[in-house]
This record gives sequence, C-alpha cells and structure tokens, in this order.
Amino acid sequence: MSTYIAHGGKDTIITTEEKRALLQEALLKLGGTPKKILVIPPDITRLHSNAGELTRILYEIWDAGKGQVFDILPAIGTHAPMTSDQISEMYGDLPKAEYHEHHWRSGLYNFGEVPSEFIREVSGGKLNYSIPVAINRRIVEGDYELIISVGQVIPHEVIGIANGFKNVLVGTGGVEMINKTHFLGAVDGMEGLMGRTDTSVRTVLNYAHTHYLKQLGIVYIMSVMDVDVDGERIMRGLYIGDDARTFETAAELSRNVNMTFLEEPLHKVVVYLDPREFRSTWLGNKAIYRTRMAMADDGELIIIAPGVQEFGEDAEIDRLIRKYGYRGTPTTLKAVEENTELRDNLSAAAHLIHGSTEGRFNVVYATGHLSISEIESVGYDWMPLDEVLNQYNPKTLVDGFNNDGLFYISEPGQGLWALRSQFSE
Repeated sequence: MSTYIAHGGKDTIITTEEKRALLQEALLKLGGTPKKILVIPPDITRLHSNAGELTRILYEIWDAGKGQVFDILPAIGTHAPMTSDQISEMYGDLPKAEYHEHHWRSGLYNFGEVPSEFIREVSGGKLNYSIPVAINRRIVEGDYELIISVGQVIPHEVIGIANGFKNVLVGTGGVEMINKTHFLGAVDGMEGLMGRTDTSVRTVLNYAHTHYLKQLGIVYIMSVMDVDVDGERIMRGLYIGDDARTFETAAELSRNVNMTFLEEPLHKVVVYLDPREFRSTWLGNKAIYRTRMAMADDGELIIIAPGVQEFGEDAEIDRLIRKYGYRGTPTTLKAVEENTELRDNLSAAAHLIHGSTEGRFNVVYATGHLSISEIESVGYDWMPLDEVLNQYNPKTLVDGFNNDGLFYISEPGQGLWALRSQFSE
C-alpha cells in the first residue's frame, strides 16, 4: 500500500495547472491512463470540496488518451440522487461520461461483517452488534481497470475527519453500514470525535477496508480546502494513495487549516446555508454540528436556510425526524429502545442526537419552505426568512466576529469551530 502524492501545507496554493500535473503524475505511477475507469466523487452537498474540478481533470486526462469507459458513481450515501442540473454544476460538461445512481438499500455487494466483539471493544461496551460490510455492486463487479475515490478531508460529526475509506464504505455503502456507524459515532459522543482521526468509527472503517476492500485496489484522491483573505476557496493540499496513512497525512493539514479555536464561548452565531448544497436539515444541521463545541450555554444559533424544504433526504428518514424530533440524547436513546422503526433506522436516530443542543443553547431556523409549525414540531424555533435576511445580510457580514459580538459563518460544512479548552488530542 502506498502514498503516490502528498503535496500541501497551510500556506500552499495549488492551482488548476498544478492539480493536473499532480494527477498525471499519480496516474503514471499507477501505470498510465486506463481504458475503463470508475470515479467515485461526492455529490452536490460537497460542492466546495473541489472534487468536481478534480473529476473533470481526470476526465480530460482520460479523454486525451482516447479511453473507452469513464463511469461516475456519486457517493451520495443516504442523500437524494443528483439531478441533471446538479450534475452539470458539480462536474461540468463531460459528454462521454456515464453516471450511475447509488441506492443504499439495494444493488449491493456483501463482503462479510465487522464482528460484534470488535464493535463492543471500540465502543467501550456501549454497543454489541455486528456491522455488515456492503458497497455498491458496480464497484466490485464492474471490471474496471482503475477505481478512484475523490473527496475532501474535512472535520466531520460522524467520523471525526471525513474522507479516506469513508467515501466508499459510507458514501456507496449499504443501509446497515450507514445506520450502525452513524449510531456508533453518536453514542460515542460527537465532541470526542470531531476533528480527530483516532475514533471508533474510523477504526471500524479501517477494519472493513483491511479485511474486505483492500483487494479492490481503490485509489483515494483527497483535497484539503481553505478560504483565503478575499473569501476565495483554494486548495491547500492534494493527497493520493491507497492506504490509511495517506488519509492521516491529509488530516493533519486539515486540522491546521479547517479548525477555528476560540478562547471564549460564542453567544450569538449566524450561519448561512447555501441553497445549492442544503435542501434539508439532515444536511443543514452542519450549522449545529460544527459549532456546538463553541456555543455558550443559553447562546443563540440562527440558521439562514433559503433552500431547506425537508428534514430528511430520504422519505422514511424525513418521516422519522418529523415524528421524533431533536429532543436530546436521553430521549432519543429511550425512543430507540421502545420503537422498532427507529432501531431499524439508526442513522436517523444518530442524526437526531447530532442535531440536538442537549438543552444548552437555542436554535432558530429561518426558512422559506418549511413552516413555523413544522420547524417548532421538531424542537427548534422559527423566524421568517425575509425578516432574518433583512437583519443579517450575508452579502455584508464577514466570516468571524462582526458588530456587537455577532459571529458569522458562511460555509459551515468547511470547518469546525471549538473552544480551545474543550479540544485536546
């Protein structure tokens, strides 16, 4: 197992030309441009990952070699399938590429399982179930010469720091892998995972890779993104390899550029959700996940959500969120014990835990699609979107502190905000 490219630093800026050269170098190390390739990038919910451009560059390199098959399988996990407009916005015009949809409840190849004894050990005895390892059948049976996973290394609420093996095992994974790893992370405690690589969920995915996926020879292309002083998104690092060490190297850079440490808790935070990315609270609650380690007790978090029109990306998960709401860990765990439908959808239960403030601070959603009764029914407060936009204009606010101590975040999916006192390695 190898690292083919490890290029980056907290002051590095990688241009499009350099990305192309690095990708070409990696392909040469892998034996040249293949005739039949499968690329597994994230979907529109990771619009700012730069995975769209990286996929496009791979396509251009492949097309120059007059390749025969360039398949794209977006790693949507439980998200809604991408529309044609989203595909165009994310990846551009790739006329010879063929896109395939992942269905997390069907069309899977089953390898085996992560045994219950292992889960019991990594969870400290909190959980005692096995986790079946299944991924999209096309990855295993598609007879590809090269399979490439493309994604961004970024702090994450379920696993600690996203990408690496997660992009395939969860992004193209089966229902039980997604459900049970999400629930493991939630039960283990989000504050103990976020921004870290040595987590219970990462350990489970490493086990699954070592015992089952390693044989597939999947190559992982991982970006580390940042925002410069002018608000422009830039690539700080590009890492390409097929092992855990490549991911861990990228994660060290992500910790340096994607985490904001604060000395004092935040009392008022406003977060904007780009409507191109965020259509549900399932995704939009990154505004909560990524800030709650910085929020003051009795603080207020206002989420400007012009595109949010549902709770779950999946119809069944949407129904469960509406039914059980964001009521805190004890209430959710009790509901799991008492209700089969929630036990059968543990990722929904995990999301309900992640999206709760545990009673510490107040969340206000400003939406134009979901009504006051819908928002309040799941445990949040509501304000009219127009009223909030008049008071807090994203075009005039700057990321970080503004007047009167207001703290603004324009892209919650691109970082983690935490009190320095609450974060330790």
